[in-house]
Amino acid sequence: MSAREKLTPPAEFADRHCGLSPAEQSAMLKEFGCDTLEEFGAKVLPDSIRAESPPDLGPALSESDALSALRVFADENKRAASMLGLGYSGAEMPAVIRRAMLENPAWYTAYTPYQAEISQGRLEMLLNFQTMASDLTGLPMSNASLLDEGTAAAEAMTLLRRVHKNGGNKFLVDRTLFPQTLAVLQTRAAPLGIELEVGAPESLAEKKDGAFGALLGFPGGDGVLRDLSGVVAELKSAGIPSACATDLLALTLTCPPGEMGFDIALGNSQRFGMPMGFGGPHAAFFSFRENYARFAPGRVVGVSRDANGRTGYRLALQAREQHIRREKATSNICTAQALPAMLSAAYAVYHGPERLRKIAERVNGLAGTIASGLRMMKLDVSASAFFDTIRIRGADNPDKVVARAEQDGVNLLLTSDGEIGMSADELTRPHHAEVVWRAFGGEVEFEEAANGKDESIPGNLRRKSDFLSHPVFNRYHTEHEMLRYLRRLADKDVALNRSMIPLGSCTMKLNAAAEMIPLTWRAFAEMHPFAPLSQTGGYRRLIADLERLLADASGFAAVSMQPNAGAQGEYAGLLAIRAYQKSRGEERDVCLIPKSAHGTNPASAILAGMRVVPVEIDEHGQILASDLREKAAAHAGRVSAAMLTFPSTCGVFGAKLTEICDIVHDAGGQVYMDGANLNALVGAAFPGKLGPDVMHINLHKTFCIPHGGGGPGMGPIAAGAHLAPFLPVHPLEEKGGPGCGTVSSAMFGSPLILLISWLYMRMMGGSGLRRATLTALLSANYAARRLSGAFPLQYADGNGLVAHECVLDARGFKKTAGLSVEDIAKRLMDYGYHAPTVSWPLPGAVMVEPTESESKRELDRFCDAMLAIRGEIAKVESGEWPREDNPLVRAPHTAEDVLGEWGRAYSREIGAHPLGWVRADKYWPPVGRIDAAWGDRNLACACPPMEDYE
Repeated sequence: MSAREKLTPPAEFADRHCGLSPAEQSAMLKEFGCDTLEEFGAKVLPDSIRAESPPDLGPALSESDALSALRVFADENKRAASMLGLGYSGAEMPAVIRRAMLENPAWYTAYTPYQAEISQGRLEMLLNFQTMASDLTGLPMSNASLLDEGTAAAEAMTLLRRVHKNGGNKFLVDRTLFPQTLAVLQTRAAPLGIELEVGAPESLAEKKDGAFGALLGFPGGDGVLRDLSGVVAELKSAGIPSACATDLLALTLTCPPGEMGFDIALGNSQRFGMPMGFGGPHAAFFSFRENYARFAPGRVVGVSRDANGRTGYRLALQAREQHIRREKATSNICTAQALPAMLSAAYAVYHGPERLRKIAERVNGLAGTIASGLRMMKLDVSASAFFDTIRIRGADNPDKVVARAEQDGVNLLLTSDGEIGMSADELTRPHHAEVVWRAFGGEVEFEEAANGKDESIPGNLRRKSDFLSHPVFNRYHTEHEMLRYLRRLADKDVALNRSMIPLGSCTMKLNAAAEMIPLTWRAFAEMHPFAPLSQTGGYRRLIADLERLLADASGFAAVSMQPNAGAQGEYAGLLAIRAYQKSRGEERDVCLIPKSAHGTNPASAILAGMRVVPVEIDEHGQILASDLREKAAAHAGRVSAAMLTFPSTCGVFGAKLTEICDIVHDAGGQVYMDGANLNALVGAAFPGKLGPDVMHINLHKTFCIPHGGGGPGMGPIAAGAHLAPFLPVHPLEEKGGPGCGTVSSAMFGSPLILLISWLYMRMMGGSGLRRATLTALLSANYAARRLSGAFPLQYADGNGLVAHECVLDARGFKKTAGLSVEDIAKRLMDYGYHAPTVSWPLPGAVMVEPTESESKRELDRFCDAMLAIRGEIAKVESGEWPREDNPLVRAPHTAEDVLGEWGRAYSREIGAHPLGWVRADKYWPPVGRIDAAWGDRNLACACPPMEDYE
């Protein structure tokens, strides 16, 4: 080793990311008769897929060196005040929210709140988000977020088509909507055979014949405030419902869409405290009338009660995650934007209605002052009614105006028809107005312009109703109070900062602190997604480098970062396949999908305009090659794609991957690989070299983006060279090929969180990624071996080994003890653990995935808890505890339960401290078992009275 190498900080990140110490790893390897990880990997990974060496990703970097390398990218970005608008606005995240939420692993490492009893804190904040959206839009219900505004608009279109029964196939669209929203709508509409009728908002009602719905903007994408109540009423009289794309901050001052007659309101909550982040992640909101409650996309938090009658929250009507409908789905929504939604809700809680109104008045006042100054210069301001955005028509040399503003540090918008646009936001200051005036060649006195500005919100469009009157939005306006409120909520939840979350298929691995640090660097956080190319060089170089790293690690030729969720990656991959086939003159529409597939697979195929043909699986959870061959032959000439998950959905490697790909290719189809289980392959195999043509990659699983309580996620797609020209494109980006359309509002999905995955890959290097994969395989097999005597192992290969997760059967306990897998899940909470994935892929089973990040000590603690629960089940089986009165059916046990009247067949000690180590760091579930059925019968999806949870 040279002196230089000796004196360079060691790249030790992989040692800290992988949870097993050398002694622990050695002890676990001995369980399988192995001395090294590589020897164990050769036992588990089929020879037909295992790579002899890891990908060459360059040398692994230390944490400090990786952050220094990232700083180089940051320095290549040029910061300017953005007045570009187009749905993205500068916003100030309050420091208390940044420190206590965004940078707090209690919030960002939590999982989707399917286990409601240990998710009460984040459920409450998501309920605040829903209440905020409902109050501001004037509609009674709202969901807990969607991926972005374009996706929300597309979901509104498909919802209205589903519920509107007049047989029409036309959707009316306001031509002033943001170009990215229009592009996402066009992409979604085409495979579904929906005709978009795009026109001036005032005249859309004239085109109502054959329409099933309409989408209008208030304010319009051009910033204009139009009285749309007449158009909405005319459509409604013809039986046509309407949706409104709107702006939450504007709605603090303007008439709510619900009061104008709209049935749905949607938009982006980004300007409530979230940085622009070059396009995301941001939480879309989606509000609606009660009659759409059971059709609305995404997740809805509902208010219910627990076993003791206390108020408790849970995800209501979970079938609304429509991918559960599989081939009957009208949506493939899976990942939401939970963490951004909670951050925006916290912004509303912290500011409250009065401060929000003042922020809006200042934004509107600055826009009005800019307009006043421009009118003083005899320029043509395109509208007199606006909130934050104005356009100038007929300016001399508009290119030079925009260039002069940019030289002075302000970005203005130049539209395709030569108008110059400018939007004020929370970060706009008076001197920015002066930059605008100088760019147009004038000098205006600010005070004179401000005093001379006209009223820009007409009286008939002004808000007259109250909003955010619930106590939660009027109580926590000092930093001390807000800090304590956020702490109280976080303490109610179980996240990775408390214990292992062993969720099969969801890969809850370490989200390293070093990876989270740069999310608040202003050079990345404050970048507008449509800023000039000359200002975004660092971001684009970083994204290109991450695309290269992912391509090299996966074995594919090209990567698109546009899909901002795994299910959206599925959809984009299938669209790319169809675009490729159409370019060859092929009309193919059959998608072959195994019955074990995650529900998003058939749902995505439906959205891509395909017909789903299910394929049987064998007793090991593998695709039945003979049935696949029969189905391919039965649909000769029509097979477009087959979707497969590898390792299988059941957590087992199969040796038939190449055979399956050959069957599909021989039928003229393409193979789509679901990347949900990529944590069993990275660095140890190259899927792109094994037969699949396209694959989505869950960066929020395999590449360390935190789950954030249910999002953000990223689902970029990796594709073979023949599909590369057909990857997604964007209307505001120069096309690199024909593409397959636009699937996300921003051209790179949610770029801010790509920093996390880039850092992870650079700090791990190829060898580190391989080590992580082999460690994950070892940990899963160790857990399977410890638990399979108590809970039968359902799927394994011929050697009794699994991949990175294992399915343990709990179905028999229903007969022997009257206990369900749900009882096991709830009892685990008393031990301080989140349950594994329950009842999927096998009803009545649990699916355990330890990941590479857990120590042997933590694995053993979890296994001890599961074995102790098996011992409790045995006491019910023997009759020592009654079926109706035992720790499992009564779980979880709250402090109130243990301190109150008891009279149960088991002791308080067993209820609260079932193992000795539980007492040392006891987590108390804040509520007893939630009564989901009662909540669905009494659906309430907004904040209850404060006294209910105090």
